[in-house]
Amino acid sequence: MKKLLIATGGGDCPGLNAVIRGICKRAKKEKDWEVYGSREAFNGVYSDPPEIIKLTKKKIAGIHVKGGTILKTTNKADPLHFPVKDEHGNVKFVDRTNVLAERIKELGFDAVINIGGDGSQKISQALFNHGLNIVGVPKTIDNDLSATDMTFGFQTAVQIASDSLDKLVTTAESHHRVMIMEVMGRDAGWIALHTAISGGAEICLIPEIPYDIKKLVEKIQSRYDKGRGFVIIVIAEGAKAKEGTIVSHAGDEGSRHVRLGGVAYQLTHQLKDAGITAEIRETVLGHVQRGGTPSAFDRVLASLFGVKAFEMVANGEFGKMVSFKNNDFVAVPLEEATKDYNFVRKDSFIVKGAKDLGITFGD
Repeated sequence: MKKLLIATGGGDCPGLNAVIRGICKRAKKEKDWEVYGSREAFNGVYSDPPEIIKLTKKKIAGIHVKGGTILKTTNKADPLHFPVKDEHGNVKFVDRTNVLAERIKELGFDAVINIGGDGSQKISQALFNHGLNIVGVPKTIDNDLSATDMTFGFQTAVQIASDSLDKLVTTAESHHRVMIMEVMGRDAGWIALHTAISGGAEICLIPEIPYDIKKLVEKIQSRYDKGRGFVIIVIAEGAKAKEGTIVSHAGDEGSRHVRLGGVAYQLTHQLKDAGITAEIRETVLGHVQRGGTPSAFDRVLASLFGVKAFEMVANGEFGKMVSFKNNDFVAVPLEEATKDYNFVRKDSFIVKGAKDLGITFGD
């Protein structure tokens, strides 16, 4: 029997379990493949003894409707920058991809499917360079991978944010308030942009377009008549003013990334300082955007990503990532998949269309 290993790395995401199930369902048709999962990304491979789970029919039954990942995940096990403490207790980051590749081979695995975002697919490329038979599956709620038209998890995150925005509109209207809703989006504003359009927000602030606070004040004041009116603002966690910086905090030990969050509160202070007298309230959605049952769209997309990923393994198409392009599922080289970041372009039709709908970006 041939052995296939699945790993889910980075942040959790609606649809991860559907990918796992899709892989296993397709592999079962071949009769000569066994599928296993590594706990917490590749930490299960590093562990002694290894924390490797055989993905049986019973293990995957019905998991496509569940959020999260049955394999668990982590963003602190990047083999390209693996955290190691020196004799003084200080954490330094070292490249352990060669060790990881050899360990996977020693465990008898013939191929690996790595499900993750931009960082995870850079790991896939490094492992492939070390001779590992590996296939990538794109995963991120931020939709920030340019080699695919859509990543699973994104539509669910937008739906959750849109449902929340609908609820904020009614209370904003009742109290004549400015409501600020902060959504995820470290470097790319896709969630904020789609949510603003679907929810009819007046202002949308994203990382790609630094905002001028004076422009926001003008928009807000135009919405009020004799003290009445309301304003809805959607802001991505990585957004910043033209003269400002992102709002961030030190990350957890073992993580190279700072933690974002709280920009909504900073925006409130900026607006108050600029003369806005209306009541302002903030809502930070945070990790609710990652949780819960994946939407029907994401279940379908993730399931078919899983099927295609196994077919690539069976056909020996290694060093590639599954991609959803022009309503079809294709394979793209990992180098192409990680070459360009999928930013929102200021000159794109979606931004122009949002402006034509009356949404202000503060530029």
